[in-house]
Amino acid sequence: MIVVTGASGFIGSCMVGRLNQAGLSHDLMVVDDFYKDYKEVNLLKKDIREWVHRDIFLGFFERIASQVSFVFHLGARTDTVETDQSIFDELNLNYSKKVWEICTKNEIPLIYASSAATYGDGQLGYKDEGLDFIKKLKPLNEYGRSKNNFDIWALSQKESPPYWAGLKFFNVYGPNEYHKKRMASVIFHAVKQIRKTGALKLFKSHNSDFKDGEQSRDFVYVKDVIEVCYFLFENKVESGLYNVGTGTARTFLDLGKSVFKALDLEPNISFIDTPEDIRANYQYYTQADIKKIKSVGYKTPFHKLEKGVEDYVKNYLLTHHNYY
Repeated sequence: MIVVTGASGFIGSCMVGRLNQAGLSHDLMVVDDFYKDYKEVNLLKKDIREWVHRDIFLGFFERIASQVSFVFHLGARTDTVETDQSIFDELNLNYSKKVWEICTKNEIPLIYASSAATYGDGQLGYKDEGLDFIKKLKPLNEYGRSKNNFDIWALSQKESPPYWAGLKFFNVYGPNEYHKKRMASVIFHAVKQIRKTGALKLFKSHNSDFKDGEQSRDFVYVKDVIEVCYFLFENKVESGLYNVGTGTARTFLDLGKSVFKALDLEPNISFIDTPEDIRANYQYYTQADIKKIKSVGYKTPFHKLEKGVEDYVKNYLLTHHNYY
């Protein structure tokens, strides 16, 4: 049996869809907080064998571990403006430790979600290296710290699952993110804003090294993310941390223009102040170093920003088919 945690969330539900496409629905267990029915549409058309609530999963997992062949641990608290460390300790750190320990004890391969938020302001670079480098990173928020703390813990363990990969997802966008509200991608919010007002407002730069709109991120389409996950599931390469991004930073102006093009409109972009609650911890530049994932044989090209935005906007957001 294959387990997917965070299964009704953004990346998790797309992963369930990819496993369905591979014909693995008969052997699939999904885990999430299923009391939150606002995400239920993400799994409505998926074929699933077992549904288990997050709160009871760990105990259940221990009892049926002999039946589990692989775990995708994609569930996490992902709110980057949440400041309560205890929430992240509970859901992102301690819960993940328990999943790791059960997988280790029962020799179950594990893929888990880390994050590019672990890299902080990027001064040390964006390399998916070993423990000494990871310990030096200084994330800018509690979410990033919780993910980095687990990476450090995982790399420090003498005992581990027979195969494991911690995936540092960069700025993921695409279908199934509609429920994330403020944390949904700029593309999702841009389409809504442009269709309502005919214009797009981006954040001003409050960093003299960057002009307005030239803040840059490694935007990666969720369809590419799940292909990397599936590749690692099938091939079980060298265990460790892996960046999951395109390897190319693009500006928010590039993104805005891509959205207007997908909507067949001329760009109409202006700038507003970055909200105070995120300004101090704002990442102005991210770019994944993807040499490592390529070195283990991953050759599938990533969507360029324009193509990913076009597919997302035209085939999902404009059709009101917001899920994959």
